[in-house]
Amino acid sequence: MTTTTPGLTAVRAGLLDYQAAWDEQRRLHESVVAGERGDTVLLLEHPSVYTAGKRTEPWDRPMDGTSVVDVDRGGKITWHGPGQLVGYPILRLPDPVDVVAYVRRTEELLIDVCAEFGLAAGRVEGRSGVWVPEDDRGPARKVAAIGIRVARGVTLHGFSINCDCDLTYFDRIVPCGIRDAGVTSLTAELGRPISVADVLPVVERRLATLVTV
Repeated sequence: MTTTTPGLTAVRAGLLDYQAAWDEQRRLHESVVAGERGDTVLLLEHPSVYTAGKRTEPWDRPMDGTSVVDVDRGGKITWHGPGQLVGYPILRLPDPVDVVAYVRRTEELLIDVCAEFGLAAGRVEGRSGVWVPEDDRGPARKVAAIGIRVARGVTLHGFSINCDCDLTYFDRIVPCGIRDAGVTSLTAELGRPISVADVLPVVERRLATLVTV
């Protein structure tokens, strides 16, 4: 299913293997760079997979031999899988390219999505992504992750938001290289089931945040 908002096309790709999604990202990236198509966002779920960004350290990886896909985005290691909505925006950034501003717009999008479900989340100084602040349930914990790359002025990779995924997958790694914080989901925080199907249309409605400068 494809939906279009002014200047932006969102594609619901369903459950898609990580390599297939990476191939599609690169195909779309070439088209956007060449001016053959407009900004496009892939929205999907992956079968369970660990991916490692360029700053991943050996001790961040699983110690049990679980395979990891090394990718060219920023950041460290993370998990993708069922119950997590992944977004891959392929967007042309305005000149001069401001990667930090784009990351902040992505965080704003995800903070607003969380708020729509009744979860107060925000930023943590010095750490990307979207976080539930420390409270009587525990330390700050990440509900949405961001890892991007910009090539020839057009973005690749993107964001993920944990809806109702199995959080034990994060126990095998040091998620995003951060040892003193946890990982959570909308379902875990709100105490009621919040599925990818619930979150998908909310994200779609707010995608314009990514291109609002």
